[in-house]
Amino acid sequence: MSANVAFIGLGLMGTGFTRRLNETGHTIAGYDVDAARLSAASAWGVTAAASPKESAATADIVMICVTTSKAMKEVVLGKGGLLEGSVSGKTIVDFSTCEIPVTRAVAEAVVEAGGTFIDAPVSGGPGQAELGTLAIMAGGSDAALSTARPVLENLGKVTHMGDVGAGQATKLVNQALCLTNYCVVAEGLRIAEAFGVDASKIPEALEPGLGNSAVLQAVYPRMVAEDFAPRGYARQILKDFEMLIEATREKHISLPMAFQAATLYRMLCAGGDAELDGSAVVKLIPKPE
Repeated sequence: MSANVAFIGLGLMGTGFTRRLNETGHTIAGYDVDAARLSAASAWGVTAAASPKESAATADIVMICVTTSKAMKEVVLGKGGLLEGSVSGKTIVDFSTCEIPVTRAVAEAVVEAGGTFIDAPVSGGPGQAELGTLAIMAGGSDAALSTARPVLENLGKVTHMGDVGAGQATKLVNQALCLTNYCVVAEGLRIAEAFGVDASKIPEALEPGLGNSAVLQAVYPRMVAEDFAPRGYARQILKDFEMLIEATREKHISLPMAFQAATLYRMLCAGGDAELDGSAVVKLIPKPE
């Protein structure tokens, strides 16, 4: 299936997404607030638009991947936003990690304007987006998912979790599991170093066992190499931790591990490393003498 896709947000993840969409035969009109990103995306077949509204004018499906709830809301409801044009009959898919109340409010506005809305946060980095191997956690109606699924399945494994908001709730679970693991894996590296074993062999040694994880295989090697070029920014991890803590506050859920990990990322960002990869959290744990 080839579709006309509007893609809004051409950062690290948006680059991976749009490269994959181009490779799988879709026509893409793109928009980003950063003109340099928009210009760069022309190299892999993205036609530049002047606004979200313009990008969506001829699209069958509109995809959003931005960094904050405020930015997502602005894309849909703000000046030059999607609802300044027609979304009648269009499916809007939001890959961003957003607050559940904001997601539901924006979805309601889209439905009132004649469109459908899917919250579809993802797990996996830009590389997985480009390979089409993301985990996609979707919330929305059966009809909306049926329409979007043929395109979404080019990007990864799609699991329909429930109504609008269920995708974001599932992403909270993912973040609790995944992002605390960044900190645990960093501790594992320092243990290996302290006892003089070849730290680079840890992922291979533990791969068949219960200590294995995607973070161990993908993130730990960056820690070993001290390669902190961003695949995902430390500031975004902190943003997701803050969202997790706020979302679960009213449920009175105790999250001691997530609270401690969030503190480490606050320290990392306050220390001037917000633009580094999340793996840079290992810098906060002193190397053994």
